[in-house]
Amino acid sequence: MNASTLDPVLLIGGAGRVGSRAARSLRSMHPELPIAIAGRDLGKARQLASEIGHVSAVAVDLDRDDLGLDGSAAFSAVVVLLKDDSLNALQFAQAHGVPYVAISDYAFDIGPEVALAIARPTAAPVLLLGHFLGGIAVLATLHAVRDFQRVNSIEMAAIFSPADMGGPTAQADMSRVAGIAPHPLMLVDGHWVWAAGAEAQRTFMDIDGVTRQGQAYPLLDVVSLAAVTDAMSVRIDAAMREDEDSPPGHRLIIDVAGVGRYGESQRTRWVIEDSDFHQGMSGMGLALAIERLLGLDGSKPVAPGLYHPETLLQPEDAIERLRTAGVSIRACPVPGQSAVK
Repeated sequence: MNASTLDPVLLIGGAGRVGSRAARSLRSMHPELPIAIAGRDLGKARQLASEIGHVSAVAVDLDRDDLGLDGSAAFSAVVVLLKDDSLNALQFAQAHGVPYVAISDYAFDIGPEVALAIARPTAAPVLLLGHFLGGIAVLATLHAVRDFQRVNSIEMAAIFSPADMGGPTAQADMSRVAGIAPHPLMLVDGHWVWAAGAEAQRTFMDIDGVTRQGQAYPLLDVVSLAAVTDAMSVRIDAAMREDEDSPPGHRLIIDVAGVGRYGESQRTRWVIEDSDFHQGMSGMGLALAIERLLGLDGSKPVAPGLYHPETLLQPEDAIERLRTAGVSIRACPVPGQSAVK
């Protein structure tokens, strides 16, 4: 697929921290790909458009089924980086037969979108991307478990800088989740639970020897990894560094326990680190997903259906792209073990 022949990719909320990084990643990967940015602040969207180049800024109204756009407006994909309670953006994408990506939906959010995708199975590809780091966490975990004969447990820990709280859209979404979210979903010994109290807390040791307190989070990584790996226990937690003056940077720790390829008990720890805030990798993950949906990676565009990132992207390919972009992905010693497996 030639990027220059496509209609623009519409990024709703694209002027935010994740959206702007996704737009820059797309521009770096495909210089000729047209992009349209719709933001809460049209002036900010226009400024970003002028910085990136070959980008237009548009106004959308999510309360209208036509998004308030001219009837002749055409897009190659519709990407929503904020919570669209109306789902008008999804129905707009279905009506036009173009891929739709939702990046701001949690485990408790997706029922209406799943119902629309099931009701109109041939209308458009629908990618639910409410996964940490735009699906990168899931793909990195699948990279980490590739030598396991059986996976028993997966524990992920995202460690944030105090300054890494996101922009207005992200903070509004966090407030929404805090106000309405049920307890975080996790898989515990083969049973799905909405964890509460102590069960939603986890103490773990960071790679620098610091003990951190994590809080489980209701992201789609848990259901994706449980389905793909058949693990009996899966959770993802978030923890905050206390050093307020620390430089930008983000770390994800992935601890896996199970049975190795020769039947031995095996535990591994993988660490992903980037000098940017977490929005950098989130933007890269989203860009990779858009590239795959549109067939810009040399394969055919994705057919209509309901997708998660691990059903579209190959872990090893994604890991290589991340490393090329300067992201550190490596095995580390497991706490209590002297050697890296």
